Amino acid sequence: MPIVVFGSINLDLTAYVPRLPHPGETISGSSFITVPGGKGSNQAVCAKRLGSPTFFIGRTGQDAFGREVLEAVSCEGVDTSRVFKDPAAETGLAVISVDEHAENSIIIIPGANGRLDAGDVKRAADLLDKDSILLLQLETPLAPSLELAWIARKLGAKVILDPAPAFPLPEEVYRSLDILTPNEVETAILTGIHPETREDCERAADIMISRGVSTVAIKMGAKGVFFRSLSASGFIDPFKVEAIDSVAAGDAFNGGLAVALSEGKDLKEAVRWGAAAGALACTRKGAMPSMPHRNELETLLRS
Repeated sequence: MPIVVFGSINLDLTAYVPRLPHPGETISGSSFITVPGGKGSNQAVCAKRLGSPTFFIGRTGQDAFGREVLEAVSCEGVDTSRVFKDPAAETGLAVISVDEHAENSIIIIPGANGRLDAGDVKRAADLLDKDSILLLQLETPLAPSLELAWIARKLGAKVILDPAPAFPLPEEVYRSLDILTPNEVETAILTGIHPETREDCERAADIMISRGVSTVAIKMGAKGVFFRSLSASGFIDPFKVEAIDSVAAGDAFNGGLAVALSEGKDLKEAVRWGAAAGALACTRKGAMPSMPHRNELETLLRS
């Protein structure tokens, strides 16, 4: 079952600091890396590393950054033949700070990611059928993602949205989805409930399901993952790992979730795959480089 990822691709500039700075404050960091990233391309690389045929559709600029990040994704075996190299925009950029507790803050400069339109939807649409899974995020304009989601649903494909960076969504978006995967902050933005407890998660998930999505998985970082659908509900305990960088853990979750579903796993097991993939991503620095491989995931799941 192929996975189609429609979304962002960036170059990530990541600084490691003892703590995240306060407004107006200058602090000294310990190290710095420049790596490929973007929620869309991260999820595509994760899905491919975990064993799924994967297609990525997005935009870069016609600049050195664009050539660098696109080559990195292509070298992973992801099909990037439908990525548009936009002559009128620069490649997207993310400026990231990561503290000693693996928490992060991120500034996104969309660049070409902010210019996805109906042409990109057309490039993606003929890859979809009843056996495919579509992964979406919110680092690109909502309108083309929504258009593609409805096309996917009409064809019988499964649609999964990672609502990041979050903002209040119209109910039409919920109705276009099969699965929504917010983290704690995103859940609070979408529902007004910050999920500290399982009861909080249940109330927040009920709100999102009442708006039209059939399944919600709330990613709670080191506290685990709550999931609810129209027929099932549960909680996946966190995997024990030595976390050094939580950047792109949510992307790994969505990649793991999608691959498990593509292989016929039930919802609980698919969420468990997502949680394991997200945990592994926290054990390495950087976004795309931290996406886990299949053998690592299977080892952690067995443990």
